[in-house]
Amino acid sequence: MRGRLALAVLVGWVGLALVGPWLPLSANRVELTHILAGPGPQAWLGYDDLGRPVWDRLVAGASVSLLVAAPVVGLSLLVGAPLGALSAWRGGTWDHLTTRGIDIFLAFPGLLLAIALAGTLGPGIDNVVIALAAVGWVGFARLARAQALSVKARDHVQAALALGVGEMRIVFRHLLPLIAAPLMVEATFALAGAVTAEAGLSFLGLGVQPPRASWGSMIRDGTRYMLVAPHLVLAPGIALALVVLSVNLLGDRLRDWLDVRERAL
Repeated sequence: MRGRLALAVLVGWVGLALVGPWLPLSANRVELTHILAGPGPQAWLGYDDLGRPVWDRLVAGASVSLLVAAPVVGLSLLVGAPLGALSAWRGGTWDHLTTRGIDIFLAFPGLLLAIALAGTLGPGIDNVVIALAAVGWVGFARLARAQALSVKARDHVQAALALGVGEMRIVFRHLLPLIAAPLMVEATFALAGAVTAEAGLSFLGLGVQPPRASWGSMIRDGTRYMLVAPHLVLAPGIALALVVLSVNLLGDRLRDWLDVRERAL
């Protein structure tokens, strides 16, 4: 039951994010007569401190979160997984240097490093994607390396090596397909982390800039009116929590489904 609810929330988030730009929304329309007005027939979730409809901005924020999270996970996966698998395959000095680089990145808290990079690059969606991807590849690289070390000695991999197949072909045709399952699970958790990180950067003013809507910036702007208009924080806060929780639940279900021993039980 929880899995179906999580899937419904995830489908709703992705659907709103994809369809939102084509809906007749007015996320940036200022109506001074509706400043801080609560939920009503004209606006399901009320209006913000500038008289803008919260629901319209919530949908616009969903588009921004997906627009950031999907490229971050894709870039992190494309960079980290091959690098980790190649490191495990080559071994020696290459593996030593790669693991030391991973350890250096892991020595810094991921979000703090992303904040530092975003502050250096400047605000904006493109810079947020670059900053988060520069941090996110580490988890995929470490997982890919650990998994590749356990499968590189399998018979068909060694047979390909004996036949003179190049190492890059071995990595992409033999190693990565074998470790695709744990990488898929890691991608789901990375997606939830990217959504949270984007909201955090926007909350600090390092992400999406006004007047464009972001769940993080909506929460930041709403904290000043918590006593008189709590819906300004509750609406984006609940949406963010539901999306992150749903992605994590689906990641857990996917991990259990891909685990042969759990499926047997």
